[in-house]
Amino acid sequence: MVAYIVRVYGWVQGVFFRATMKEVADELGVDGWVRNMPDGSVEALISGDEEKVAKVLEWCRRGPEMAKVEKVEVKPAGEYSGRGFHIRYS
Repeated sequence: MVAYIVRVYGWVQGVFFRATMKEVADELGVDGWVRNMPDGSVEALISGDEEKVAKVLEWCRRGPEMAKVEKVEVKPAGEYSGRGFHIRYS
């Protein structure tokens, strides 16, 4: 099991990034959360099987169809004990 904090920059708000990321994470059975940040980026915590998490990270580098991802930062996170993948609105 691995966990990462991910920050995605570019045209990533208002393009269904969070909703689509939740769909991808749910399909793969990955836990965590995703939220919009005040600076226009999107931040997420992704936790689960290393191979499945890697697939979500790969998706983050593209995003949904209307997104224009410019940069992705990935940092190791501590253990995450949450279940499921959630969109945070705060």
